[in-house]
Amino acid sequence: MQKRIIGLDVARALAIFGMIIVNFKMVFGNHGNPLLDTFLGLLDGKAAATFVVLAGVGISLLTKRAIYQNDEEALNRNKNRLLKRALFLFLIGISYSIIWQADILHFYAIYILLAIFLIKSNPKTLVSIAIGMILLYPILMILWNYDSGWDYIKMEYTNLWTVKGFLKNLFFNGFHPVIPWSAFMIIGMWFGKMELNNTTIVIKTLWISLTVFIAVQILSYFSIIFISMGDQEIITELTPILGTNPMPPLPLYMVSGSSIAIFLISFCILISKKYENTTFIRILKNTGQLALTFYIAHVIIGIGCIEIVNPTKMGTYTINFSFLYAIFFIVVCLIFSMVNKKHAKYGPIEWIMRKLTD
Repeated sequence: MQKRIIGLDVARALAIFGMIIVNFKMVFGNHGNPLLDTFLGLLDGKAAATFVVLAGVGISLLTKRAIYQNDEEALNRNKNRLLKRALFLFLIGISYSIIWQADILHFYAIYILLAIFLIKSNPKTLVSIAIGMILLYPILMILWNYDSGWDYIKMEYTNLWTVKGFLKNLFFNGFHPVIPWSAFMIIGMWFGKMELNNTTIVIKTLWISLTVFIAVQILSYFSIIFISMGDQEIITELTPILGTNPMPPLPLYMVSGSSIAIFLISFCILISKKYENTTFIRILKNTGQLALTFYIAHVIIGIGCIEIVNPTKMGTYTINFSFLYAIFFIVVCLIFSMVNKKHAKYGPIEWIMRKLTD
């Protein structure tokens, strides 16, 4: 169990690093160096998806013993803890959204609420529900206007703080809408029900997930090329539909994001087992345990510092600057995690959450 958890913490650290890079690129700018921009674009939506899948895995691990022993009292305690944490994250996320509309925490809280109802579901049921959500989304896009409320130039949702706008953003066309993004958490719950301490199973899952990811990327690429016949205007129109970008979160993206998340988590579990006692793995483990703190800090401190220095230049920086600054901030996170580990068991935000919800 301990080795399995180390792998999850390592994966969580890598997911946070990916989110930092993606968000810094989006806020500061991605001008120049198209090769680097294309490479970093592979992280778009994938890092956040991994973060959510990891939460689903954690929920299954948290409740696995109580379900196996049919201990309803323990299971209810776990559900109550999850409910309190969902409320905490929702309130934090809503407050955070005032300065950061791309916040994932208030969406994340709703995913957890849904997960609470599915805790005792068997793996087949979880997969069926996840697939159902993924397939439902294109139907919703036919019924409703996805672009409604969006100012794509500023990447802002113009009527977020109206009841209708907030609910539409939350469930349909926000950065991480409940439908279909909660499927990531449900897929994580399905994965968490596997015997993750069985190396053979994890290796098999790693190769299957990688194969699915590559197959989806190839299918997406050649579908766009074949249908467009090389016409750049048609390619631009088809990319949101047949591409694997997170907005809108159509089926190919959802499968791509799920498969790469499972691959990364499987890889981290395996590598952490092999190199458990190395300094690098220990540092990543410690960093992953402070994921919530670093998620909030990367906006308030990381983005805030640059905005204070030169607010008029936001969005006009080069991709080289955005990437190098992200690497600098990640190094700061690694150092902070080492220092924090010597003096405290939890990160600042994690400590507050546990005090209020445990």
